[in-house]
Formats: sequence, C-alpha cells, structure tokens
Amino acid sequence: MARLDITEHCKDIAFPGHMHTQESLQYAQKFKFEDTDTLIVTFPKSGTTWMQETLTLIYSRGDPTLAQSVPNWARSPWLEQFYCPDVLRVCKGPRILTTHLPYHMLASALEGSKAKIIYVARNPKDVAVSYYHFHKMAKFLPEPNSFEDFLDSFLDGTVHYGSWFDHVKGWTRCRNNLNFFYITYEEMLQDTQCSLERLCSFLQLPLLEEELISTQRHCSFNNMKQNNMVNYTLIPQEIMDHTKGQFMRKGKIGDWKNLFSKEQNHRFDDIFEEEMLNTDLTFVWE
Repeated sequence: MARLDITEHCKDIAFPGHMHTQESLQYAQKFKFEDTDTLIVTFPKSGTTWMQETLTLIYSRGDPTLAQSVPNWARSPWLEQFYCPDVLRVCKGPRILTTHLPYHMLASALEGSKAKIIYVARNPKDVAVSYYHFHKMAKFLPEPNSFEDFLDSFLDGTVHYGSWFDHVKGWTRCRNNLNFFYITYEEMLQDTQCSLERLCSFLQLPLLEEELISTQRHCSFNNMKQNNMVNYTLIPQEIMDHTKGQFMRKGKIGDWKNLFSKEQNHRFDDIFEEEMLNTDLTFVWE
C-alpha cells in the first residue's frame, strides 16, 4: 500500500494516505477499547517512539528482547492506520496502542472506558522543527518548500494531523474524565528515572531496581537510534528517504534555536500566548 501522493481528510484534518484510509479512520473512531489497554497519545514528533519503547520495556520488566526483535509499530500499532486490526488479531497480553488523533475523534470510543491514556507533549517550537525535518525525508508527507512556509502551516493548523494547539488542549481539557497520565518530552529527558517511576506507578507495575536500570538504559536515545526495530531504517528508501535525514535526529531540547529567526520566534510567542491563554500547561523551551 504505497498511496504516497494521497491525502485523506476526516473531521477537517489531513492524514497521509500512505497509512490511512477512510475505513481505517472510521475503525479508530468506533474502536472497542478494553480496560486493560494502554493508549499512547501524541502529536507527531513529540516523543511517540520514545514512549512506545519505554512501555514495551516496562511491560517486559526491563527485558530488551521484544524491543530488539519486533518493530515498534507491531508492538504498539497506530489505531488509525490500516494495518492495526491485523496486528491486534494476533496480539497477546495487555495491548499497547498509539494514536495521533485529536481527542474529539476518539471521545465517543473512550466514553466510559478505563483504558490507560498516556499523553506526551513537547514544546511546540521543537515539534515544528522536528516535523519539518521529517517532512523532508518522509515521501508520504508533502515536501516543504521552506521552513518559513512550513512554520506558517504549523501555526495555522493545516499540517497533516491538524493543529498542535487544538491537539494538546483537546486532550488535556478532558483529562479528569479519563484514566489519564500527562508527561512532557522535556521531563522524560531531564529526569528519566523519575519519569519511569511515575509511569510505573500509573501503570501499577512497579519494577525492581535492576529492571528499572535496564529499562532506562535500553530506552535511551543512543540505544534507540542504533536499534533498527525503532529507528525506521527497516522502511524502504522509496517511502522514507534516509539520505535526506535520520528519523531519530538529535533528541534534544531547544533545537528550534538553530532554525528560528528572531521574527519567527516573536510571531510564534505571540500566537502561543493567545492560543494557550486559558490553559495551565507550561513547557521547557531550552
């Protein structure tokens, strides 16, 4: 299923047709969640892969075998992508699911569910830069003309998967109605051990000290970058052009400063302040 030049639209949001169909998007919205499910929710380029790897290792009690032998998209499939039903048919044990969908598209499916929701947010300046670089290598996403043009689309919410602002506000405003855990990319990077301990507590799966140490070691950025079950080097060149960049690029906080102009930064700050006025969310920018 190539469909590299196809864009699907649902609820006024664009999705890459390479992995999404109208049927797969409807499947996600009508999904039957089980109380034992764990759902990773992110806007693209916000720490999705890191959380997939982290949960795999936690549920494996630090044993890296699964993480090193099964691709992450098979361990924790994207709910809205066409292959998800086939993966879940052969899934054993508690299911780890992933989604980039905004809350309003899953609200009905999650109503009354006890499934665990883990939302990972990242400061949107770094998200925009990472997403821009990803567009340059991913053949199923529109080729960006320039970072300035891409940033315009990011700020007005017309990039694939929609508005970052709507995504983070939609999910966090409903958190009191869900079995919900919120964490930022920056927290995970600045204090990985504490983040793991918080996650284990939420999942009600405490790890022994050696299991925690192993989990932390194997979900480090350097380990993931070298693991072809995670770094997307298994994806063919015609779908993801690895000569134009690496899927796991830097994994740092504040990389936006290497690309944003002063004018772009001021404009971003003004829009961020307006959009996030009535939220209690804060971010680490550098």
